[in-house]
Amino acid sequence: MSRAHVEQEIRRFLDIGPVQIAELDLEGPGATLRPGPGSPPVTHGEVFLLVRRDGRPVGTLLGRVPEGADPKTVLAGLARERIAPERVGNGNGAAEAERSASAGAAPSVPYTSVVIATRERAGQLAHALDSMLAQDHPDFEIVVVDNAPVTGTTRDLIERKYAERVRYVTEPVPGLAVAHNRGVEAARGEVIAFTDDDVVADPRWLTELTAPFTAGPELGCVTGLILPARLRTPAQVLLESHGGFAKGFTARTYDPADPPADESLFPFTAGRFGSGANMAFRRSVLRAVGGFDPATGAGTPARGGDDLYGFVRVLAQGHRLHYAPQALVWHHHRETWRDLETQAYGYGAGLTAYLTAVLVNRPGLLPAFLARLPRGLAHARALTVTREADTDGTRTPGAHDDRSHPWPGRLSRLQRRGMLYGPVGYLRARRALRAALASRESR
Repeated sequence: MSRAHVEQEIRRFLDIGPVQIAELDLEGPGATLRPGPGSPPVTHGEVFLLVRRDGRPVGTLLGRVPEGADPKTVLAGLARERIAPERVGNGNGAAEAERSASAGAAPSVPYTSVVIATRERAGQLAHALDSMLAQDHPDFEIVVVDNAPVTGTTRDLIERKYAERVRYVTEPVPGLAVAHNRGVEAARGEVIAFTDDDVVADPRWLTELTAPFTAGPELGCVTGLILPARLRTPAQVLLESHGGFAKGFTARTYDPADPPADESLFPFTAGRFGSGANMAFRRSVLRAVGGFDPATGAGTPARGGDDLYGFVRVLAQGHRLHYAPQALVWHHHRETWRDLETQAYGYGAGLTAYLTAVLVNRPGLLPAFLARLPRGLAHARALTVTREADTDGTRTPGAHDDRSHPWPGRLSRLQRRGMLYGPVGYLRARRALRAALASRESR
């Protein structure tokens, strides 16, 4: 790539301005507008809008409020125009009937353990825990796993502010999967929900994430919706303009006994199923597959892939996975260009690291993997192409991906390099883990 092209990408990146975040709840012909969690009230300018209908998330859009205009009026008009009427409602009889049909008694939910792994981020953790304590789920516990701590900051926070509601445990071996496995050991719930220390959970998050488990023992895992908590920096806006972590607003169940016709790589396209910041497993199922591979995840040479590994292992065991878009958390995206570079490389590495982990731990899947390999390589290439901005002004109504900024070629190249490194990183992580465990046992 020429120096001129690199400089052009940098200028484009630096020109990306901040975007406000807001929520709009459409209730019949009326609407309620409020800022996103931690955001100031909406004024004029560009707005990332979550549209709800009677509290339920139904879509997102990117809109602009002209100076001097009423934000609620402008954004409500955009919501009704861009998102399918049957999803947002227009105050007509059919919409009201649908709303009434979906209402009713609160769903039954299993006793649940919420596991949050953290390392030296007490400020962010406090916001996450505050949102956990505001959940409407009637019966749950919170377990914080302090991963390889170097200070007592996290322990002090829990003891000072949350001791009555939060259990604190430590895991000296670094790595997100190791920390999650420690949380699984400590958990008492029938269902174990996982989220990150940099999220703010919607008050109904845990109820919506765990209610599907009551349908039957065939369901092993549920994932939910992840939206941005802030879009203040170019890095945050760029990531979200290309989809972020969101998987849409349509609930879906993946059944290994009835593979989806539109997923030719199933079950190896684990990134389609959800993300580790918003997932829950039936405890018996997760323990039956051995938990997460401890040589995957952030904090290890593998860089990531622990959540994807868990999804595929559960599906390979014959259990279903359900995506529940009503289970919402707001995630604090990375803030700088350097963060994006690290993230792009880590995503690529985590993708191939988790595939390596699956085949090492479940070699019986190798024939199915090899059969899908040619299409998988094409899919990997498509994931890492330089994606341009939409130039014709067209958008799919209710779509999350309002691709308003081009995706830099450097980030695509870093992701491809990460993919090449992933298997090596996984093997290095296994060696490092064995050494760490041996050192701990010798003490």
